[in-house]
Amino acid sequence: MTKTTFLLLTSLTLPGVAVAAGNEGFLYGTVETDNGNVYRGFLRWGTEEAFWDDHFNSTKDDLEYADHIDSDERHRREINIFGVTIGWHANSGRGRSLTLRYGDIREMEPGGGDRARVTLKNGTVLNLDGGSNDLGATITVLDESLGEVKLKWRDIDRIAFSAAPAEAEPPATRLYGTLTTFDQTYTGFIQWDLQECLSTDELDGDTDDGEMSIEMGKIAAIEKRSRRGAYVELWDGRRLLLSGTNDVNSSNDGIFIEDERFGRVEVGWGDFERLEFERIESSGRGYDDYAPARTLRGTVIDTSGRRHVGKIVFDLDESETWEFLDGDLDDIDYHIPFEMVAAIEPRSSDSSYVVLRNGVEIELEDSQDVSDRNDGVVIVPLEGRETYVAWRKVERIEFD
Repeated sequence: MTKTTFLLLTSLTLPGVAVAAGNEGFLYGTVETDNGNVYRGFLRWGTEEAFWDDHFNSTKDDLEYADHIDSDERHRREINIFGVTIGWHANSGRGRSLTLRYGDIREMEPGGGDRARVTLKNGTVLNLDGGSNDLGATITVLDESLGEVKLKWRDIDRIAFSAAPAEAEPPATRLYGTLTTFDQTYTGFIQWDLQECLSTDELDGDTDDGEMSIEMGKIAAIEKRSRRGAYVELWDGRRLLLSGTNDVNSSNDGIFIEDERFGRVEVGWGDFERLEFERIESSGRGYDDYAPARTLRGTVIDTSGRRHVGKIVFDLDESETWEFLDGDLDDIDYHIPFEMVAAIEPRSSDSSYVVLRNGVEIELEDSQDVSDRNDGVVIVPLEGRETYVAWRKVERIEFD
């Protein structure tokens, strides 16, 4: 399947409507190579991420607070065979997933293989190793003078992120629309099949007349017909039935919607019904709109009524506001930045009630963050000893 990266444009005119593309939401920065060369301009990660609110994914190293799980909790999770303990069920240690927004990153220093040293705006340094195709990706730079330059991960010494100059012409417009499922509607910036997010990216499929690759900017709506295909409606009024590729059938990897109510929502093909695109000038939050992340602080109320106040380490690994609370609702995946979360209250072995700072209340389920697979909470007070509260003993968490 063909994926378009950047198309260098001096202007972009869509059929019937001229749209000025704001550049504030686009990834931008300076890339220094091992050979001493410097490139500066809009960036794209592989054939996917191109905006500050897009997610950079990897895995975390060993957890600092893993030893806080008490003996009673370890016993509850012991793995026994014929009465002999051979281990215990735990999600701590290596292999924890990490997600952060590009807008929270100050700079990145690629290492050998799929490794990188990432420095966030608040000074936090993360040493990352694998976990996704974001590490090791080819980086495309739309250099201010040279045009499109593709750089291999192993040849890059440093990437420094910054806001795009006001006069910089963005490479395309960003996809935005309203997605409908059986019983929900989400509106925001779109990443189709977890890849296509620019008007110049292409939707591929087969028709009765042969193969087609259609620029996303020419599409007014996409409507699922079945597991095998979808109707594609163009801005010029034509309606096509496409099939045969993962852009338009059940092999689709999913649709991201950056809905301002929740953060990022991911909808799979089985729940997707229809997406209607809308032309807007904005490309999303700018780099300077992402303030340096703060330490998670608040109050943990345990089931005995005791209140523990201080720094919060959630699930033994999330401790700053750039990190994400993950969970499902009716098979829809929610990825909510902790900066948006006001309170969490466990409800059952598989779900928790979540209150957001904007007043939205939602019950999430299935993920480790909101179920009894959660490894518990550490509270570090300003003075005194830190306290560990097992998840089954958490009544409510209130964030400052």
